[in-house]
Amino acid sequence: MFRTTVTLPAALMAAAIAVASIVPDLLASPRSAQQATGGRERTLYAGVVDKNGEPVSGLGADEFIVREDGVRREVLRVSRATEPMAIAVLVDNSAAAEDDIRNIREGLTKFVQQMRAENDIALIGLGDRPTIIQDYTRNGELLNAGIGRYFAQPGSGMMFLDAIVDVSRGLARRSEPRASMVAILTDGTEFSNLHYNKVLESLKESGAALHALTIGAFSSSMSDALRNRAQVLDAGPRQSGGQRQTLLTSMAVTAALEKLGRELSNQYKVVYGRPESLIQPETVTVGVTRPGLTARGTPERRNPPSPELRRARPGA
Repeated sequence: MFRTTVTLPAALMAAAIAVASIVPDLLASPRSAQQATGGRERTLYAGVVDKNGEPVSGLGADEFIVREDGVRREVLRVSRATEPMAIAVLVDNSAAAEDDIRNIREGLTKFVQQMRAENDIALIGLGDRPTIIQDYTRNGELLNAGIGRYFAQPGSGMMFLDAIVDVSRGLARRSEPRASMVAILTDGTEFSNLHYNKVLESLKESGAALHALTIGAFSSSMSDALRNRAQVLDAGPRQSGGQRQTLLTSMAVTAALEKLGRELSNQYKVVYGRPESLIQPETVTVGVTRPGLTARGTPERRNPPSPELRRARPGA
């Protein structure tokens, strides 16, 4: 038998060795090469609670179900969410809240203490017009002082819908990957003239989850403003990955905020794969396979702005 030996130039030999070492890796693990670019990975932040509304920990990637426009996607990995969050607290301080402000303040004081260590919090008043009571901060003294400035405005109605649009504009200038709006509302008069579609679109663009605590019956049949508010309170939390809690009395605000704080502090970071596409999905939903549990998820806020824009006011 004859053996033929071919001698390659040194440079060509080195190139051949490099290619030979890369090709098996690509063939053996296409997902690794895909993940290295990050082009096909997407992230959402999900809270999972039991039937009592308490957070559930210890779930694995195989227990999550993520769908985009109804199409199931592969969940790649799951971890505890540690990324910072921007939290805008919207409080009804209109005339209708006069009997509830004290209880709301008490609940907010505990909520701020629970959440401020790792998250920037802003306080917004809704009475008469959307007003920044305290800009985003983690400073406990500033936040507690802001809570103390919540007073019912005599003769005023609330501007809840306008506030969502204003706060959404401000959040667009912030770089946190997670954001939430926490609205505490009484069944007072709504003075906003915005159509609910505009409000829901602003909420979607902000990338924030809307969590609404509503005190009272909340009629939706008296005026266009109340009907628009009812639509936002129904669709906003559901579409954004938040929730609505209906409270019979403001005495329940403290317990409701504490439970919400536990859920937000124990979110999952769910990373999943999706095909490259120029068309972004309209809806992203998350669920879990374990019976008796409820999952709520919000996609990661993408394309963070420059540090200069981040310093903008929440309602700018």
